[in-house]
Amino acid sequence: MHKDWPAMTTELNGAIRDLRGGAADVMKAFSGIAQAALKPGALDTKTKELVALAIAVATRCDGCVAFHAKAAVEQGASREEVMETMGMAIYMGAGPSVMYAAQAVEAYDQFREKKAG
Repeated sequence: MHKDWPAMTTELNGAIRDLRGGAADVMKAFSGIAQAALKPGALDTKTKELVALAIAVATRCDGCVAFHAKAAVEQGASREEVMETMGMAIYMGAGPSVMYAAQAVEAYDQFREKKAG
């Protein structure tokens, strides 16, 4: 295991809570953007979470990988869907995305195992 992704989300949740208290207006606006972006429309929420996971890989954001891998599991994404999404992230982000794609799959697997109990 490279990283403990579930632990990362737990740790980041505390820091994000601090941001909500210290930058309440900004964080409220960010939450509104997230809710609007994830609302099902032409794309369902699962697909949108897979897109977010690919963007997290391409932008090399560990916290984003953790939260969107977790959300992909919660939305019912299959490992095959995650792998295909990682293929697109690698295509768009080249070599560095290969490294983050491997981590995103690891994160997905950890959250899936945690959900399965």
